[in-house]
Amino acid sequence: MTTYFSEPQSMYYRFGEDQDQVLKVLAERYIGANAQADFVYRVFQKSGILQNEKGLYDLNLSKRFPDAHKGQISYAAALVWGDEDRNLDVLIRCYGPIRFYFNEQLVYRSTVMEEINLDATVKLGIDIKPGWNTLLLEMKYTPAGFGCQFGSDEGKVRILNVLAPFQERQGQAGWVYSKPVSSEDSHPEWNLLGLEEDHRLEWLPDTQWSEEKQTHPTLERMYGHLPGQRVYTWTRLINRDSSECPIRLSGQSSGPLNIWLNGVSAVQLKEAGPFEVNIPASFGRNDLLIRSECSDTAEPWNFVINATVNGEQLELELPQRVHGASGESWLYLGPFESEDVEPDLQDLMRIDRVFKGSVLNDNPEETGSQQARKERIYWRLDRPDAWIRPYYENAMLSNKWTVGSLTNYGRWDYPLGVTVYGLLQTGRYLQRPDITRYASEHVQACTRMDEYSLWDREQYGFPAVNQQLVMMKMLDNCGSFGSAMLEAYSECQEPTFLPIAERIADFMLTRLERQEDGAFYRECIGEFAENTMWADDLYMSTPFLVRYSRLTGNNSALDEAARQFLLYRKYLYMPEFKIMSHVYDFKYGQATQIPWGRGNGWTLFSLSEVLEALPTEHPERPALIAFFNELCEGYAALQGEGGLWHQVLNDSETYQEASCTAMFAYGFARGVRFGWLYQPARYIEAAERAWNGLTRKAIDRQGNVHGVCSGSRYAFTAEYYNKDLLTVTNDNHGIGIMMLAGTEVAKMKKHLAQPKVSSTAVTQSIST
Repeated sequence: MTTYFSEPQSMYYRFGEDQDQVLKVLAERYIGANAQADFVYRVFQKSGILQNEKGLYDLNLSKRFPDAHKGQISYAAALVWGDEDRNLDVLIRCYGPIRFYFNEQLVYRSTVMEEINLDATVKLGIDIKPGWNTLLLEMKYTPAGFGCQFGSDEGKVRILNVLAPFQERQGQAGWVYSKPVSSEDSHPEWNLLGLEEDHRLEWLPDTQWSEEKQTHPTLERMYGHLPGQRVYTWTRLINRDSSECPIRLSGQSSGPLNIWLNGVSAVQLKEAGPFEVNIPASFGRNDLLIRSECSDTAEPWNFVINATVNGEQLELELPQRVHGASGESWLYLGPFESEDVEPDLQDLMRIDRVFKGSVLNDNPEETGSQQARKERIYWRLDRPDAWIRPYYENAMLSNKWTVGSLTNYGRWDYPLGVTVYGLLQTGRYLQRPDITRYASEHVQACTRMDEYSLWDREQYGFPAVNQQLVMMKMLDNCGSFGSAMLEAYSECQEPTFLPIAERIADFMLTRLERQEDGAFYRECIGEFAENTMWADDLYMSTPFLVRYSRLTGNNSALDEAARQFLLYRKYLYMPEFKIMSHVYDFKYGQATQIPWGRGNGWTLFSLSEVLEALPTEHPERPALIAFFNELCEGYAALQGEGGLWHQVLNDSETYQEASCTAMFAYGFARGVRFGWLYQPARYIEAAERAWNGLTRKAIDRQGNVHGVCSGSRYAFTAEYYNKDLLTVTNDNHGIGIMMLAGTEVAKMKKHLAQPKVSSTAVTQSIST
C-alpha cells in the first residue's frame, strides 16, 4: 500500500469526514502558495537576439556580420536566475563551430557533422543552481556558417528567460553578443556579473544613442521629424508635499501640446510656445500624460516640462516598474497620424494594450523619406530600439512539468486549467466568493494580455507571455485552460474571454488534424508523439466544446464532443478490462495496451462533462451512457487497497496514484447524482472509499497533495509509467482534481440525503 506520510499528518486524521474543512484547506493552501503576482516588465531591444517559432534564440551571425572572415570569433552571453535546483534540457543547432560554457564550465563542443547539418539538434541537460547561472557561447566563423540556435526543449512549456549580463545592463532581457575578433584578441577571462567595460570586446546591442543622435532632442531622435503626427508620453510625479498646494506645471513646446494630470486636462496648447498652470494634485504618485504634436516648421520636435510644488522640483518615475530601465522616467507611445483614431484616455494609461498607430519606415534611405506605415504599437523607452516587454517569470519548470516554489499565477497552461476549475467549483460549493474571484482573476491575467501577446510574437518571433495560447498547435495548448476560462465567464463576464474562445473553437473544429474517420489525433511530425492518439485529449477537447456550445448555442460543437468519445472508444477501448489504453500509435497500427491511470481518469472525467450537457433526445446519448457504465464497471473492479487505483490500472505492482483516484471518485459521484449508472449502489461505496483513501494517504493536514505522477509521455511498457513517472508533491495535475473530487462526493452525499418522495405520497398530497 502506498504511504506518503504518517497517519497523524493526514487530512483525515485532522478533520475526519468533514469535507468542507478539507476543501477549505486545499483551496487556501493553493492560494496562499500562489500569490497574485503580475508579469515582470523588462527592457528589451528588438535589435538584439530574437527567438524563432520553436522558442530557440537565433544567433545567426552570418546575417549580422556579413564581412566576418575565417579565424574570427564572436561570443554571446546571458544570465539565468534559479530560485532552486532544477534540471533543464537545452537544444543547440549549429551554423558553425560552437563551444558552450555553462557556469564557466565547458559542457559542449560541436563536432564537424553537427556544424554542417542544421537539422542536427543536440540536446543537453543543464543543472540550474539557486542564484545566477551564466551562459556563454563561443562561435567561430567558417564559410559554411557562423553562430547557432539555442534554447530550451519544448520552449513554450519549459520557458527559458535569459537576462543580459554585466552590471551596466542589469535587469535587461536578452543576450548580448560581441563583434567578431580574431582568436588571439578574444578575452580568456570572464566575469559576466562584472562590468562590461572590463571586457575587451565590443558588445551589442548598443544601449546608448550614437553621438550624432544625442545632439537631437528626445522626440526628434526617437521618431524623426513627422509634421502633424503625435506621440504620447507618460510618467508619474511623486508629490511628497502634504500641504495640499497645487502642482505648478510649466515649460515650452515646439508644437501643439495637451497635458493631463490623473486624467484631468491641465494644458491645451494649440501651437508652439510656453505654458504655465497650477493644478490640484494628490499626495503621492500622480499620472502625467502628455500628447505632443510635431509642428510643420523646421524646429526640432520636442517639449520641456517642469513640475514643482512650493518651488521644489518633483521627482519623476516610470509609471510601471521596468527592470533594466535605471535612469528612465518616461514611456513613449507613437507616432499617431492626424487621421488615426486615437485611444481613449483611460486605455492609454494601461500596459496590457497595444494601439493602432504608425511604425516608421525601417529604411528611409531607400524611399527618400521617413514615412510611417499603419501597424499596432506599444510603449517604448528613450533608448535605441528599446521597448518595455512583459515576461512570465512566476514559475520555473523542470523536465517533468512540475512547478517549483514560485507562484503559478498568470500562467496559461493545461494542468492549471483543471486547477482553476477546481477552485471555481470549491468556491461555489463553500459559498466563498474570494476563492472564485481568485480563480477568475488568474484567467483574466492571461486573457487581458492576449492582444499584446499576439503582437509580441509578431515583433519578436516568440511570445514572452501566453506562450501556449499564442503558439497553439495541439489540444494541450488550449482545451483545458480554455474550458476553465469559459467556466469562469459566469463569474466575471470578462469580454476578453470571447474572442479567445472563438479562436480555440476554430482551431478544434476546422484546423486540428484528424484521422479519415474524423478522430482527433496528434500529427506532431518529427516529435516523439508523431502520429498518435491519446486518451488525455478527450479532456483537452470535449469539456471546452461543451462549454463553448453552451455559451454560444453552437450545437455542432456539442455534437463533435459526443462523436469524439465514440471514435476514441474504437481505438483505445480494452474490452477485456473495460478500460482505455493510454495511446494508439498509428505508426504501428495498434494501441499500446497500457491503461495509464490518469489517462483513464481524463476519459471518465470528460465523459461526465459531456453527458451533463447532452440533451435527453440526442442520438448519441444512449451509446455514451452505455460507455460510461462500461468504464465505471471496469474501473470499480480494479480499485486497489485503501480506495486508491494503481498508476497502471491492471498492474498491481505499480504504485498507487492520487490524481486518477480523484478523477474516478469524481466520475462515480456524478454518475450517481445525475442518474446515469445502472447499479448506483456499487459506485456510491467506491466513490466514498476513494475519497477517504485520498484524505488518509494523499492529502496531508496542511493541504499538500501527494502521490500525483508527473506529466507523461507514453510507452508500450508499464515500467515507464511506474519507474520513470515519479510522484511529485503539489503537482498541478492533481491539486484541482482533488478539489473537484471533494466537491462532487460531497454533492453526491447531499443528494442521497435528500428525502425521497414516493409516488403514493404524491398521490395522497394531490388528493388532499
